Amino acid sequence: MAPAFDLFCWKGNWGLPSVDADCLVVLAYARFAGAPVKIHKIANPWRSPTGSLPALKTSEDGSFSSPSKIIIQLRKQKYNADYDLSAKEGADTLAFISLLEEKLMPALIYALWIDPKNYAEVTRKWHGENIPFPLNFFLPSRMQGQQLERLRLISGKHGLEASEEVEKELNRDALECMNLLSQRLGSNKFFFGDSPSSLDAYVFGHLALILKMKLPNSRLQQHLKPLENLTKFCSNILSLYFPDDCNEGIGRKVSSQPESGDVDNEPHKRWKQLVSVLVALGAMMSYALLTGIVSIEHVQQTEEMRGQQRLMAPSHEDEED
Repeated sequence: MAPAFDLFCWKGNWGLPSVDADCLVVLAYARFAGAPVKIHKIANPWRSPTGSLPALKTSEDGSFSSPSKIIIQLRKQKYNADYDLSAKEGADTLAFISLLEEKLMPALIYALWIDPKNYAEVTRKWHGENIPFPLNFFLPSRMQGQQLERLRLISGKHGLEASEEVEKELNRDALECMNLLSQRLGSNKFFFGDSPSSLDAYVFGHLALILKMKLPNSRLQQHLKPLENLTKFCSNILSLYFPDDCNEGIGRKVSSQPESGDVDNEPHKRWKQLVSVLVALGAMMSYALLTGIVSIEHVQQTEEMRGQQRLMAPSHEDEED
């Protein structure tokens, strides 16, 4: 009997199966490898078994996050999209994935999460509309902080902030990376012939977001679109492996309710949602108290104060006189 896999990912929009690059990577790899995964597209990372997205839940080995760990777990269960690669192709795969993570990913993070206009008008807006209340009030800004720390870690610049100089530097590396990918792909359908591999999943996960998302500041997209072999590469994967998502309207708000195939039983959904709301409200109130936004003053009258009040008040006998 095939092992049971539950894959939790951010839901999609703009004709994409997910709005997150890491989720796109694992979704594509699972389709390429033919893994029997049950996909749960959600907009609340707290509902995943690891508290983050993407996440893979297995019946025997527990739960895993991050594309690399999820792909390793699928390979352990004999779902390996790289099975037919030669040793040299395997080495090329590792080299190009490292190139993506070092050169293209930082620019993508900056474009989505750090660029003020893109973040306010697209990234923050989408998450605010789709993350359930009341988490949508603070989770997007928390996620932005996490992405900034991730970018600082990748770049090695601990004081990195949004600036035109930083954007130019990151984009310069990203454009060079896309040029190299275009040269390597050439006229091939996939990077190693007619069958997709993990490298195709990683490239698709990053380029599809750049190609499809409608960002006000889209320097990466402006460079990608003239690279016709890469744009065709992304379009082919979408049409072959995610045909249902291709019909999704651009900018259409996606329901924040989970799909009918969610692992949660219906009687427990309301209870879990209520608990999430109560926890979120508790966290928001605690934050407000700790930061001084809200303060509680406890006024206690002592016996002496009450005695003074009685002395100052006119007595019944004085009224009679």
